[in-house]
Amino acid sequence: MSASDKLLRLARLSTAIVLGDWELVHTLRTDAPDGEPDREWREAVLQTHLFGGFPRLVEAYGRLADAGGLGDPTPEEHEATGSAERGAQLFDRIYGEGATPVRQMLTTHSPDYAAMIAEHAYGRVLSRPGLAASTRELLASCMLAALGQDRQLASHARGAIRCGATFDDLHACLGAVRDLMTPERYERSLRIAERFRRDA
Repeated sequence: MSASDKLLRLARLSTAIVLGDWELVHTLRTDAPDGEPDREWREAVLQTHLFGGFPRLVEAYGRLADAGGLGDPTPEEHEATGSAERGAQLFDRIYGEGATPVRQMLTTHSPDYAAMIAEHAYGRVLSRPGLAASTRELLASCMLAALGQDRQLASHARGAIRCGATFDDLHACLGAVRDLMTPERYERSLRIAERFRRDA
């Protein structure tokens, strides 16, 4: 894949939501080109709660509605869900040889938490159809970079590459949200991403 203008818009939208930059969210919606928002927008917005929390998502839906909404979901979107099996497969793909240790770490913290990650984050959200896994991981990388979550950024930047994104895609997406981070945070995110150039 290559970093399309639409992908970069979704990177900015997702990052603006988790940061609570409602002016940018409004602008991105009102400036959306013909044909957007579409299903990919709706999927990108939905997954932001995994990184920014439900309160940010609730606010985002309201702000986007005020700016023109996200369009009407199709009947098949209403019926679309992830699945535990697809979620587990996606988790394994993202974490590779580290999948088992990560599952063990999550369980050590809290078995209920580990189940929520498996069943909700991966099983119900990230494995949903309508947005490519590589795109989901690129958007996650941008959100985590802006939030300063370096360890999770490393996991999802690697996950983006493992799901089919290129290093150039990752670099372009991080560049698209550069103005939403401090210079230090942006430079740190690039150093983290650089570790995975050879894997692309």
